Formats: sequence, structure tokens, C-alpha cells
Amino acid sequence: MTGGPLEGVKVIDLTTVVVGPICTRTLGDQGASVIKVEAPGGDILRYLAAGSRTKAMSGKFINFNRNKRSIVLDIKQAEGLAALKRLIATADVFVSNVRPAALARAGLDAAALHQLNPRLIHCGIVAFGAGGRYAGRPAYDPIIQSLSGVAGTFERAIGEPRFVPMVMTDHIAGLVAAQSIGFALFRREKTGRGESIEVPMFETMASFVASEHLGAATFEPPEGPSGDARLLSKDYRPLPTKDGFITVRPNDNRQAFAFFDAIGRPELKTDPRFTDPLTRTRNAADYFDVQVQALAERTTADWLEIFAKADVPAAGYNRIDDLLEDPHLGDVGFWLQDDHPTEGRIRRTRTPVTFGGGMRDATLPAPQLGAQTREVLAEAGYAAEEIARMLADGAAA
Repeated sequence: MTGGPLEGVKVIDLTTVVVGPICTRTLGDQGASVIKVEAPGGDILRYLAAGSRTKAMSGKFINFNRNKRSIVLDIKQAEGLAALKRLIATADVFVSNVRPAALARAGLDAAALHQLNPRLIHCGIVAFGAGGRYAGRPAYDPIIQSLSGVAGTFERAIGEPRFVPMVMTDHIAGLVAAQSIGFALFRREKTGRGESIEVPMFETMASFVASEHLGAATFEPPEGPSGDARLLSKDYRPLPTKDGFITVRPNDNRQAFAFFDAIGRPELKTDPRFTDPLTRTRNAADYFDVQVQALAERTTADWLEIFAKADVPAAGYNRIDDLLEDPHLGDVGFWLQDDHPTEGRIRRTRTPVTFGGGMRDATLPAPQLGAQTREVLAEAGYAAEEIARMLADGAAA
């Protein structure tokens, strides 16, 4: 027994790269038993990222695949596909980011698998939703950032389109998939029936961008241009101080007026550009100019002390490596170190969310390719000689 809110939930994970593995890692972190089914070559993420100690165990793969067991099945072979379906027959959840047409050819679509297991939660993470002209196309995170308007927000802000330098759309769609699976499991508790879920990355991210930036174009006809002027300002960023950077974000009137007092500009409280949230939004460029000019006059430490006394939201600036030494992350035990059975000492993050009713009490290290093939097949009822034959024939590895 592992503990955690999803204890006892069995997940078959036919996903690769990031969008699927972040979904199934989230389920595993909450106590689900996740079986990662890999093709003979393994998840490409095992090789994509720089930095590894042994073959097929990149640091990125390790981070996205804890709390899983790996089994290698060649589902292009009849015996390998049959083994996968045997695992699915007793599972609670099946997650894939395989294109729907390929799933259907293999008999792994929702309709086919619900014949096999009526209580199954079938979750397909796809690039584009069914019914649209883009359905079935391949895509990775940059494709979705480009098409969904994420890159376009940078063009509005800084004059050229850019990608967020992390696979943000994979993270968001993967977490939405995990959330949706939780919803489906809850409904199954009431109805006893399984569920088919489609999580399209494009529509998910278009919804995120539109929710933030539709703005005056929400109305028909539009009441003004789309876009949140604050978020699209060139100065919506950490701002320079005398010795570094700081982010300060005074939003409501109390915070804004306290900020004006703190920087020695109390007269701005009655400036018609800044008297309320609406005027500050309409004059976002001017509001940021005030901040840019003021913050450059003192050090980051000076400003943090001043803003803390004034109760104005503010924070310093962390580069990626600075996170390792962030004092708050140290306080909450965010960074953990484990002895991986094949990779030696590794650093990882703990699960950020906590449950008062109990958490998973043991973490499985990210598995080597096919490390649990024999174990999982035996649990599925295969005899030792059957497993040996499948391994010899290449249906499993």
C-alpha cells in the first residue's frame, strides 16, 4: 500500500515525451500504480535531453517518470498487443498521446477498450480535437505555442514572436488531463461506468490565451482591441534595480497608493492616470514607466525591505540555478535527494501539492527501459515459460 488519494488506481501509460508523462507522473505521485508501456526503443525522452550517466536515462526522463514501472511491449506484434490489452482489461485508467487513427488501427480506441473493460477511463491527449480540420496532425509544444497565440503575445509585447523557453503547453495539457481523469474517476464512483476523455493541446492553450487576452473583444461587436495592456507591456518583466532585478506588482488601490508612498511619489495617488485599477490598466505603459524609473534608484534588498513594510507585493529574481538555493524552497523541503538504483545520487522535486488525508509514502525511481517487464507480465497472469517465449520472440523486452 502506497498511500495517497489515488491508492489502488491502476494506470496503463502509453505516452511519451512530456505531455503524457507529466499527466501520469501526477497520477503516480498521488498513489496510483502506473505501468509505463514502452516500445522496444523506449520513450524518446530517454535520449532527447542532455546530461545522463547511463544510456537511455536522461535527467529530463528521470524528472518526468518517477513513480512508474516500465514494461517493454512491441505492440506491432500480435502477442505484444494482446499483452497490452490484457493489462488494460484490469486497469482503471488508460492514457495515451498516440494519434487516434493509430489507436483505432490497433483496437485501442475508447469504443474497443470499453468492450473489453466497461469501467475503464480512456484518456487520449491529442494535438487537435476531433471534428476540426487539423485533427490527426502531429504536433509538439512549439507548434502549439505558435498556433494558439502564445508566441503571438510576445510579438504584441516586444515586437517579435517568441516561444516560452519551456514546453509549457505540454505541462498545461498534461495537468489538465490528470485533472480530467480525477473528475472521471469521481463520476465512475457514482455511475459505475467508464469514460472517454479527449484533451486537445491546441484548444486547451487557445482557451488559456483567450481567457487572458480576449478582453474587449469578448463583446459582440467588440468594445475595443483584444489583449491585456498590462500583460503585453514591454516592461511586464523583472525590472532593474541598482544591483539586480525585482518584480513588484501593486494591483488594487491600497497596494498602488502604498507603492507611490514607498517610492516617494505620493502625488501620483491623485494623478488621473492612476486613481483606480481601470485607469492604471488603460495607462499601463505610464504606470510601468513610473516603476522603471523609481526601482533603478535603490538596491534590490533595499526595495524588498521597503515594500515588505508597506505590504506591497514584491519579490527578488531567481535564475534557474538560484532555485537550488532559494530559502523558501529549503524551508518547505522542496528539494529531495535519492539514491537511484542505477543512476546514483540524484536531486528531485517533491510533489508540491499536499493532502491532509495522506500522501504516497514511498517514491519509485524512474525506471530503466523495461526494468519491470517480467514482474508486470507475471502479475497479469503470464507463466514463466510464456514470458520467456515473449522475450525470445521480441514481443516483450
